[in-house]
Amino acid sequence: MFSAPFLPRSLASLPPKTVRKFILIWFGQLISTIGSYMSEFALTLWAWELTRSATALALVGFFSLLPRIFISIFAGIIVDRANRKYLMMLGDAIAAASTLGILILHLSGNLAIWHLYIAASINGGFGQIQQLAYSTSITLLVSPQNYTRANSMNSVVHYGSNIIAPAIAGVLYPIIGLGGILPIDLATFAVAIATLVGIRIPQPSGERREQREYKGRGEVSKFKVFWGEVTFGIRYIWQRDSLRTLLIVTALFWLAHDLGGAISNPMILARSGNNSQALSAILSLAGIGGVTGAVVLSAWGGTRRRVNGMLAGFMGAGVAKTIFGLGQNLTVWLPAQFCSSLNFPLLGSSETALWMEAVPPELQGRVFAANDLVIKLVSAIATLIAGTLSDRVLEPAMQSQTILSSLFAPIFGSGAGAGMALLYVICAIAMFSIGALGFKLPQLSQIENTVSER
Repeated sequence: MFSAPFLPRSLASLPPKTVRKFILIWFGQLISTIGSYMSEFALTLWAWELTRSATALALVGFFSLLPRIFISIFAGIIVDRANRKYLMMLGDAIAAASTLGILILHLSGNLAIWHLYIAASINGGFGQIQQLAYSTSITLLVSPQNYTRANSMNSVVHYGSNIIAPAIAGVLYPIIGLGGILPIDLATFAVAIATLVGIRIPQPSGERREQREYKGRGEVSKFKVFWGEVTFGIRYIWQRDSLRTLLIVTALFWLAHDLGGAISNPMILARSGNNSQALSAILSLAGIGGVTGAVVLSAWGGTRRRVNGMLAGFMGAGVAKTIFGLGQNLTVWLPAQFCSSLNFPLLGSSETALWMEAVPPELQGRVFAANDLVIKLVSAIATLIAGTLSDRVLEPAMQSQTILSSLFAPIFGSGAGAGMALLYVICAIAMFSIGALGFKLPQLSQIENTVSER
């Protein structure tokens, strides 16, 4: 997933063909993600200029998450049985078709905010399958001791794109507008699909999976088999104390994170006087922080106990985001954003490595899908209520004579964006608290001592 100079020695020791596959798949996803983030940045500016509403922007995220929730019910079954390479190619092709539709509507002067909701729904549903196919392929390409490193390298796809995409889009948007940025995104999808064409991605053993699931069941109806498939992942997690606790703790963390994250961009635009360059700078520095954290983690390999790395990352992100929410200008925002993003490769890679290590490869599709289902559900709830809570409750309350403004206006001010900043800080403090409480849970402390049934 890196060019050779950045590849950790432990990954460089893998068979050359495996390394080449890993790098080539990563490269295609990086290029595609850069294009997608450029479009996302441009569409955010376009939607904010049109609506000046945090709710409108949050709803784009909600409609992206909504189909992911329903698709997650069946995505694990699909990924455990279908060719994962073709699923990844299909996801890119559908996203490209959706982007093309938005471009045509924009050039014809017919693009409306609700079109973005439809596009987000289409991309979200197919993107869920693609993401699951990609993440479950990693365990078949790298060794278990390299799971944290491999996932930290995957973080570069997100954070590296965050460096490049907002910077390029921020410069190009005033010049070529949305109609010029979307074709760039289309070209990057072509690159991603091309990198997958000649690659063979290993598939899990179907025979081993069937033996594990159906041994001793005897004759069962097709409906029972289907229902067993659909509910397998969540049952597998819920029957294991450590995995159940891991799911609950991470779900609470991402609920707090996404509740604040849904209003972060409108908060920045509102508090900076609609300054797109300020938003671009913050997003780019988020990418720099994330890449820095991923490179350090790739070389280091993470904490000896991965659960400690995850919880420490929760707490570090919470502290940095609290400072970010208290700030009102780039002097505070930029260093706070860098420090916040520095934590996410550690917490995300540690969390994913815990799941990879605990679940056999032939079951990961359904178990990972069940985990995704819960996380996407809480994220959708957070995204749905964040905009309304900001626009209709906290923003008006902070800009008028209320008890809330009398308590918090000395800290957050009383101008546009103050209510969103209050919500953001509350969520950040919750993120820190969840990480701190996690160290007190015996189920989490024992998770890496549990031997999975293989």
